[in-house]
Amino acid sequence: MTASPSSPAGTADGTRGSAAEPSADPLSVRADALGELLGLSRTRIGADDLAEGGELLARMGERRRLSSSHTVVALAGATGSGKSTLFNALTGRALSETGVRRPTTARPVACSWQPEPAAALLDRLGIAPRDRHVRYGAPDVPEGGPDFALSSVGDAREDGGGLAGVEDQSLDGLVLLDLPDHDSAAAGHREQVDRLLRLVDVVVWVVDPEKYADHVLHERYLRAMAGHADVTVLVLNQADRLPGEAADLVLDDLRRLLDEDGLAVGEHGDSGAVVLAASALTGQGVPEVRAALARIVGQRAAVGRRLVADLDRAASGLRPLYVGEGGAGLTEPAREEFIDRLADAVGASAIGQSAERDWAGAAWDVCGTPWGRLMGQRTVTDSCSPMRSVIEVSPVRRTRGRSGRNAPGRLPAQAGGPSASRAAVDEAVRGLVADASRGLPAPWARAVGETARRGAEELPAALDEAASQARPAPPDRPGWWAVARAVQWALVVLALAGGICLLVTAAGLLGLAWWSSLAMITVGGLGGPLTTWTCRTAARGPARRHGQAAERRLRDAAAGCGRALVLEPVAAELMRYREVREHYAVVAGVVPGPYRSGSTKLSGSDSHSHE
Repeated sequence: MTASPSSPAGTADGTRGSAAEPSADPLSVRADALGELLGLSRTRIGADDLAEGGELLARMGERRRLSSSHTVVALAGATGSGKSTLFNALTGRALSETGVRRPTTARPVACSWQPEPAAALLDRLGIAPRDRHVRYGAPDVPEGGPDFALSSVGDAREDGGGLAGVEDQSLDGLVLLDLPDHDSAAAGHREQVDRLLRLVDVVVWVVDPEKYADHVLHERYLRAMAGHADVTVLVLNQADRLPGEAADLVLDDLRRLLDEDGLAVGEHGDSGAVVLAASALTGQGVPEVRAALARIVGQRAAVGRRLVADLDRAASGLRPLYVGEGGAGLTEPAREEFIDRLADAVGASAIGQSAERDWAGAAWDVCGTPWGRLMGQRTVTDSCSPMRSVIEVSPVRRTRGRSGRNAPGRLPAQAGGPSASRAAVDEAVRGLVADASRGLPAPWARAVGETARRGAEELPAALDEAASQARPAPPDRPGWWAVARAVQWALVVLALAGGICLLVTAAGLLGLAWWSSLAMITVGGLGGPLTTWTCRTAARGPARRHGQAAERRLRDAAAGCGRALVLEPVAAELMRYREVREHYAVVAGVVPGPYRSGSTKLSGSDSHSHE
């Protein structure tokens, strides 16, 4: 294990870094981001999914309030692995009961070096006062007599690594725990182990040649804690039982299993788990174990490493809740399509076309030939134009009735049309939700959908109200209509005068040339239709503009309703997701913090633009 470049666990005296300098304490930045993340997510994500993050936040707060000059190391293992024997060998005293009875360790036992500041840590761990022991300096010869003294340090004396070597290795600041067996048949033992493994700073897994490949150990613990390699030590105990090079072969196989578990093994100075062989009974390898613990304690970095590993694991578990598969989200084309569908739902295009026809019809009424109007050559616009019926009973409102009876003052709904128009509103909302939630994690996609549907409940009534207020005004009467009308009547008078003159001339009562009367009749008869055609041609542009203005007013009204009830709430929900995603990026360690809008990029496929 290598020293950490920074001290994420806090300052040397155990206090947290200043909030004004987040770069001096990256762990504080990530912890604060986790708290913000959980707070912003409670109304969108289930409590069960956030429970682990909340528990971790509480654990981090508790641990960082306590002494950072102490490192809590737990000896864990299966029944018969020799944890208690190794515990006694490391402490130099017979503190933990050993024997052939299984399970031997019924309660966790603790031994503390520099015990005064460690009392609060032991209270947090729930270690009973009778199971707390203290040590000052190097281990001495235990009270078990010569036999136990030999079993504690044993053959280490022969290679110069006996008590003299141990004395040079300071364990000041170590809190060593002997845990019950994780595979114990006794009720409550495994629960104790699981609880303490979440609270300690370093775990030393003690395995034996027979059970080092135990499925439960690897699946339940080592594989699940693969990200905690920097605070993990594995000791192959009872190595004296392996003849010749068998110990090296077993160690190689153990490293292979750890690699399959995803637990990195630190070799040649690299960071990762430490793997050692020892025999607590003979003392073989015990000095190396003690030296490894001394290095861990001396670095004063295990607390921060453990909390960082816990944060990394929690971030990995939370990732599916905050990082989707990528996508464009609510784009401008999606907004335009939504507005277009709402405009179709209220019949904006049909009303615009009807308003155009009404304007042209009004021009016909004023500028057409008088005899054409009298002879009924034109169907009256007021009786045939669909605009009035569309406005009086909009397609949206007609579909909102729950009974088959018509509301007072409303026209009967045409079969098929109203349902299709109401379906257009629902389809518009569904299409918007599909576009807005594309690529979002499932909880946030559901939140976007619920937000849009809440707004859609009020959308039909709002569209009807907007349509009634945006109905087209009666066509304006431009000045040239009066001129054209006067010309039409003048031409009628001219034609009638010509006809009278022709009759009088034919009767011999008036001495006029017959061609003059015919000219008056021709000009008056043909001038009227020609004037009508000219006026109709001149009316096309204004009529089209009048219809476009009517369609635009209704479209703008529908767009206002859609923005207020659906688009803006959905955009706010997407902004909320973006905010929590940025917090998650800090929790995951992707950005160092402080986090700012637009600074987050989790990965190439995880980038969103939900704005």
